[in-house]
Amino acid sequence: MNNKLSPAARREENWAWIMVAPTIVGLVVLNIWPFVQTIYTSFCEHLGFGHYKFIGLANYAEIFQTPEFWKATWNTILFCILTVPLGLFLSLLVAMLLNAKIKFKGGFRTIFFLPMVCAPAAVTMVWRWIFNGEYGILNQLFGAHVGWITDPKIVMVSCAIVAIWSNIGYDAVLLLAGLQNIPKTLYEANSIDGAGKVKQFFTVTLPMVSPTLFVVMIMRLMSAVKVYDLIYMMVEDTNPAVTSVQSLMYLFYRESFIAGSRGIGSAIVIWTVLLIGMITVIQFYGQKKWVNYDV
Repeated sequence: MNNKLSPAARREENWAWIMVAPTIVGLVVLNIWPFVQTIYTSFCEHLGFGHYKFIGLANYAEIFQTPEFWKATWNTILFCILTVPLGLFLSLLVAMLLNAKIKFKGGFRTIFFLPMVCAPAAVTMVWRWIFNGEYGILNQLFGAHVGWITDPKIVMVSCAIVAIWSNIGYDAVLLLAGLQNIPKTLYEANSIDGAGKVKQFFTVTLPMVSPTLFVVMIMRLMSAVKVYDLIYMMVEDTNPAVTSVQSLMYLFYRESFIAGSRGIGSAIVIWTVLLIGMITVIQFYGQKKWVNYDV
């Protein structure tokens, strides 16, 4: 079989490579090469001014012996536990409400999606005002004096509330697209069989929207593991509750840009990447038991 391309096909192939070249160059320069550098830096000691000394696994040995590192790891996992399941449930609920026959449906979609358009700094400042222990809306409303972002016992819950509120709209729009792709004939067939709304949800809606739900879950878990900006803006360094909510990425920032330990910071990043990898593998293994790809 002759595998040689004709001149016209060769030109078309060359133009295809030219078109994708900017994306490939950007991917290599902005993603792959920095990641390779991070791997190398995690095995080095930063001497300053871009100079590094190779020290092997010393950085990893140091962070694994530090209680603060394991506390940050647990905080990251706890943040995922608090935000992902409840966030997915609320997003699916909102998507189902938006998929129903209601008036002003487009307006409601815009309202729910609005937090994703707002700048994270603006969103955080509003919630800090709401959670303020002295003159915040919540304390004024309930007549209490709760330190929502200063009490180590509840600061993580407060940050989780902000994260869930910020992402519900975006996740709901994605799930809404999945709901609208479900054939109406499936509901009609279930209705003929005598299935009610609740049974239809578990036999039709949930199985058919499960692929979209799986993608949203992966996105939300990765975002939760990499959380930094929300915690950084919600909890200041001088806040007594900072250690109770400090994530891995927050610890990376402190080690790399405040303490100047680029090697330690890079080791924390690699650990975070491995954590994301382990979670992703578990997700893809578990999807076989609950994700339905049958149309």
